[in-house]
Parts: sequence; C-alpha cells; structure tokens
Amino acid sequence: MRQNEKGSLFERRFDLEEEVTKILKAIGENPSREGLLDTPKRVKKAYEFLTSGYTADIHKIVNNAIFEEESRGMVLVRDIEMYSLCEHHLLPFFGKAHVGYIPNKKIIGISKIPRIVDVFARRLQVQERMTEQIGNALMEVLEPLGVAVVVKAKHLCMMMRGVEKQNSELFTSCMLGEFKTNMVTRNEFLDLIRTGST
Repeated sequence: MRQNEKGSLFERRFDLEEEVTKILKAIGENPSREGLLDTPKRVKKAYEFLTSGYTADIHKIVNNAIFEEESRGMVLVRDIEMYSLCEHHLLPFFGKAHVGYIPNKKIIGISKIPRIVDVFARRLQVQERMTEQIGNALMEVLEPLGVAVVVKAKHLCMMMRGVEKQNSELFTSCMLGEFKTNMVTRNEFLDLIRTGST
C-alpha cells in the first residue's frame, strides 16, 4: 500500500480519530474531559508511526548502500532494539533482534540492517512471521551466501493479560543458506550472539 495525494493510509481507510473516540466511549470514558481531548489525535499519530512499515520500500531504504567486497567472514549486528504490535491484541511486544549474514562479494551498510528490522517490526505482527520476513528481505537485497536472524521478545499480551507471566520470553529464528545447511556456521552465529548477553 502506498500513500497518495488524498492523504495517509489511515485517512483513506477511515478517520482513526473518530474510531478512537468511539473506543473511549465504549470503555466508559468521557472523550471530552481535559486529559482525553487530544488523545484521538495522539493515538492516530502514534499508530501512523508504529505501522509505518506498511508503506516502507526496502529498496529505497537500502538506497544503494551495497558495496563490492571480497570478504567472506560472517557479519553480525547484535542487540538491535525492536518494538512491534501483536496483531491479535494490538498490544506491544519488544526485545532484540540479532542479524548475521555471510557476504557473497557484497556487503551492506551496517545501519541498513536495523532499518530493515524496523520495516517489518512497524506493522501488526506475529514474531514468527516477522523473523522470517527480515531474513528473506536481506537475502533478496544482498544475495549473500546465508542469513541468520534470531529475535528475543517479551509480549505484553502475555504479561498484562491472559496468563500474566512477567518473565516469559519468546525466541524465534530464521536460518537461510549456509546457516541452515552448515552446522559449524550456525553454531558460530549462535555463539556470537550469546557472548556478553545478559
């Protein structure tokens, strides 16, 4: 989906501010009281940011930041902070992503890897799908010998409601190319992301 001159994605679908006002009324609040007067506007702005991944273009984000390089050593960006929204309850989940790849005569600017993570985190998500989307996107734009992604996150839908387990974390992984077929390479990646972890 793309923006057009008539307005943002949300403006074209419906007036999100009106919908937030309806939610406030439905839960028994008064949208006219001082503390809530600007809440619908703030929520709309927040959701446009938190779901900006729908209109992001991976190729524009990479923006030619791919460089010829003979190096074949593993490249790893660890502890990438990640914030997303669970598609089942619209509650946040957050944690860290670890992304590694093995170059195939090309490397990518390291700041682009967290940006790729954000493209998929800033959507309504399930962690399992998001992890695979990150890996597949890096394979597509860089064509490396392999990509590995591990995400560790806490889900507020599990912490604030339901089973209310505060210390549970969900781990997901995506192993592609040499990370999937070569156990030594996979173990090197896993050892590197564990080093210094707290």
